[in-house]
Amino acid sequence: MRAQSSATAPPAIAVAAPDREGSGFGTLQAALGVVAFSLTFPATAWGLEGFGPWSLVAVRSVLAAVIAGSALLALRVPLPARRHWPGLAVVGAGVVLGFPLLTTLALETSTTAHAAVVVGLLPLTTALFSALRVGTRPSRTFWISALAGAAAVLAFTAQQSGGALTTADLYLFAALLVCAAGYTEGGRLARVMPGWQVIGWALALCLPLTVPVASIALAHEPVQLTAHSVTGLLWVAAGSQFVGLVVWYRGMAAIGIPKASQLQLAQPLLTLVWSVLLLGEHLTVAAPLTAAAVLVCIAVTQRSRG
Repeated sequence: MRAQSSATAPPAIAVAAPDREGSGFGTLQAALGVVAFSLTFPATAWGLEGFGPWSLVAVRSVLAAVIAGSALLALRVPLPARRHWPGLAVVGAGVVLGFPLLTTLALETSTTAHAAVVVGLLPLTTALFSALRVGTRPSRTFWISALAGAAAVLAFTAQQSGGALTTADLYLFAALLVCAAGYTEGGRLARVMPGWQVIGWALALCLPLTVPVASIALAHEPVQLTAHSVTGLLWVAAGSQFVGLVVWYRGMAAIGIPKASQLQLAQPLLTLVWSVLLLGEHLTVAAPLTAAAVLVCIAVTQRSRG
């Protein structure tokens, strides 16, 4: 593979308006990404049945990098321009390494339902990062609706945990910050290169770290291969870490980072459903009420100008 020459390199990243003609398809792709992400926590819980947290995170990243790298090599994709590598490093640090590790550590002591509602603050966090990083200026209606959705998620979280802040919550709040940064940079880069290449190069960039960590972790953490643990590992590697991010970044490039991020308000509620169906966790009566409030907020944010 060769680096792109100055004659063929894409233009510098600019804050462009979302592609309105493809906004419907873009919304569909972002929504498919949300569905893929909603299965991440239940799949991680399955993976933790047979892998240690460090092993699970490192191995999932390596497997996803193998999938992405194979596609990059098969299609003879040239190396990204030098100016794009810092952004790819942010994507790698936030989405490939930081978020998976922090949420996996949280899920050692937290239920998937609790983790899902805390991470429900991710849409608002991403919108804030987008406003700071790429200069997007959503409307007042957008912000009111986003804050209302975040408030509903916070109220649900407080009701579930009794208002206590745990170590798992600290991991989850840190995960929000690094993931929002990674989403924002990935959304920017997806304007100038295909979304699958954004996550593909970010995964490849992390290989010098994930391969040795995987080797060390597998040697020191017990491994028990079961149907659940293997299925969970394969999903978080192929579904969450690669395919889900491919359609997610494409969706963000088409409809804009703030609006795409608000679709994730539905993610914790979908995760709650999966936690009941796949893990047998108890769904409290507050969940349907939160679902109704969040879905209203999604409808308003998608209609507002961002």
